[in-house]
Amino acid sequence: MLCRHCQRVQSNRPRGLCWSCYYTPGVRELYPSTSKFARRGVDDFNGQPRLPAQPTDALPGSPEKVAVLEERARLGVSLWHPLDAPMNAESRVLDAAG
Repeated sequence: MLCRHCQRVQSNRPRGLCWSCYYTPGVRELYPSTSKFARRGVDDFNGQPRLPAQPTDALPGSPEKVAVLEERARLGVSLWHPLDAPMNAESRVLDAAG
């Protein structure tokens, strides 16, 4: 298979690139990984995430809560808001007292 970038030399590096193109600054980033082991989905990061804009009333484990968590992950904010709906009403009372 020829290099995806220069189309002149056999590809011998990841992403379907030849040695020269793979190590040329900026070229590697133009071509996504072709490996089945490459990272997919939402990016992971280290650090302190921002709080979500608003809490949710969706109960833990509900399809609505899962949708909220997916959206928060996509936006790169914290998955949990301190005022999200608790598992039960007693939990809300304990949180307020503590």
